[in-house]
Amino acid sequence: MKIKYEFADGTVSEVEVEESIGAVIIEDRRLEDNLSRKERYHCYSLDAAQFVGEEYADRETPETKMEREMETEHIAQALDGLSEVQRRRILMLAGGMSVNEIARKEGVHHSVVSETISAARKKFKKFF
Repeated sequence: MKIKYEFADGTVSEVEVEESIGAVIIEDRRLEDNLSRKERYHCYSLDAAQFVGEEYADRETPETKMEREMETEHIAQALDGLSEVQRRRILMLAGGMSVNEIARKEGVHHSVVSETISAARKKFKKFF
């Protein structure tokens, strides 16, 4: 059985092989062609990104970055307006601790922690 090989430069070479080896080569080429056809339909072209570019877009623009920095500054200024105890307790609350956990950690009654946090929230509301 003769198998033809076509090179990238266009030249063709024929090789004489046994029937069993030729059958394997032909089957392999058939499978490769089938896979190539499948991939053609399931590929996403980067040329289409100009039309469907949302999935490639970077959500962060200079404006959003500046807004986030300003908001961070504003929150930092608001935290500076709180007492040390209020700041510590509000940060623990924001970190996911409950009022009871904060009270247990600081060795005070939970009503004291609740009052401190509500006073801190009032200051925050005034600031914002």
